[in-house]
Amino acid sequence: MSEVLNGPHQDKPKASKGLSLQKAKAAMIMIHGRGASAESIVQLSDEFGFPEVHYVAPQAGGHTWYPYSFLAGINMNEPGISSGIKAIDELRKEINDSGIPNERIFFLGFSQGACLTLEYVARHPDKYAGVFALTGGLIGPEVSLSNYEGNLMETPIFIGSSDIDPHVPLERVNESEYILSELGGRVNKVIYPGMGHFVNEDEIKQVRSIMVQTLS
Repeated sequence: MSEVLNGPHQDKPKASKGLSLQKAKAAMIMIHGRGASAESIVQLSDEFGFPEVHYVAPQAGGHTWYPYSFLAGINMNEPGISSGIKAIDELRKEINDSGIPNERIFFLGFSQGACLTLEYVARHPDKYAGVFALTGGLIGPEVSLSNYEGNLMETPIFIGSSDIDPHVPLERVNESEYILSELGGRVNKVIYPGMGHFVNEDEIKQVRSIMVQTLS
């Protein structure tokens, strides 16, 4: 990953809900999909039932984190990928600086945002509160465990996807499950037969379940 000093996703607005960063004892970084917005993804937090968490979402420049399919060559999607990874990392550091450690930070993404979320945690493995990838997989034309190093230390990871999604092949979901498990993540993958490209109620329940376990 090349260093991005000021890419297309730096210095963009962000949306937040829940408790302020100064008052919250846990946080969730939420990454929107292609064509969506920070404001739209952060509204999903209303479904989780934890208003005491600080929810924050960065905004992609042009509402798109990278221009092509996440299966395309990495260079075709740069500097978008590196800039998006940096935007997530900047938010995580801001949350850390407020006094919330990584083990109290959740990550959630949908579609293109789910791909970026999984890529971020695979490149920056640590003990996190939880990771939720709602229809997504690791990024690139091919993925390999040799591209990543570190330990996710039993971080609970939920990956939900359809068996027929037009954008996210099931094979890539399975490959991502394997790599994240090998990196030390505690991965729960659920494949929903015939599901369209959206977030379903069971996925919301899966998110809630991990949040209850982590925050109780």
